[in-house]
Amino acid sequence: MKTFLSIGEVMVELSQAGGGDQWRLGFAGDTLNTAWYARACLPEDWQVEYLTRLGNDPFSPRILQFLQDSRIGTRHIAQDASRAVGLYAIELQDGERSFAYWRGQSAARLLADDPALLDRAFEGADMVYLSGITLAILSDAGREALISRLITARRAGRRTAFDPNLRPRLWESADAMRHWLTRAAKGAEFLLPSFEDEAEWFDDASLSACAERWRAAGAAEVVVKNGGGPIGLLDASGYRAFPVEHVTPVDTTGAGDSFNGGYLAARLGGATAESALHRAHEIASRVVASPGALVAVSKG
Repeated sequence: MKTFLSIGEVMVELSQAGGGDQWRLGFAGDTLNTAWYARACLPEDWQVEYLTRLGNDPFSPRILQFLQDSRIGTRHIAQDASRAVGLYAIELQDGERSFAYWRGQSAARLLADDPALLDRAFEGADMVYLSGITLAILSDAGREALISRLITARRAGRRTAFDPNLRPRLWESADAMRHWLTRAAKGAEFLLPSFEDEAEWFDDASLSACAERWRAAGAAEVVVKNGGGPIGLLDASGYRAFPVEHVTPVDTTGAGDSFNGGYLAARLGGATAESALHRAHEIASRVVASPGALVAVSKG
């Protein structure tokens, strides 16, 4: 049994249900969403595990049950008696999201504070995945603890993946954000940025410039998502861009996360980068055509 390890924060999600002041409660988070789609797309000889820290609150047991019901392993989840899980609310306008967060005392901010837990999780993983949001909520020591282990895992021959997933409001400064994201690229075999975010904060003039910057930072294979436009791919064969069918979104929540899960599952299953890219876009297209972050997909 091979193991896909995803690392990050599970949050309580409130999304609008039918308009007005009616809200739907769920559980989500970028790396959780990717783990969920990886589980949906990976063959049964892969186990998906999630590493986080939960709190002492009414929702933490429900999150554990949700993960178990989703066939995502929980053996790398610690609990904090003095903290709770974070919460966020999503508002939609013309399919685009805006967020409000309550996560200052989130237990997941301490998810990298147990070196023994991190070592066990990394040593048992065949694929390790994390994101810029994972890093943003941590202390500098926690960031270094994760990144150094990601680099070591890659050097040891394990598969590794990173999505910068820029959320500037979570970082103490733009310079800190750029520093830690760039450092994480050293540990990434697969790197999965989004062009719109990258262009604003890294001044990338094109998809290829974005991909080349991440390659220079240490990533081996870079897939530049592009909000429904052509997708950039840079790997050992060089750079090329692939046009994809445009889909008018109903709800873009989870689009990039589902793309990542589909892409990584396909690559782990032996698909070429180009084939994996089109499979991932197909999954993301289904996701944006439906409300919510988690939408049923077939293994393909």
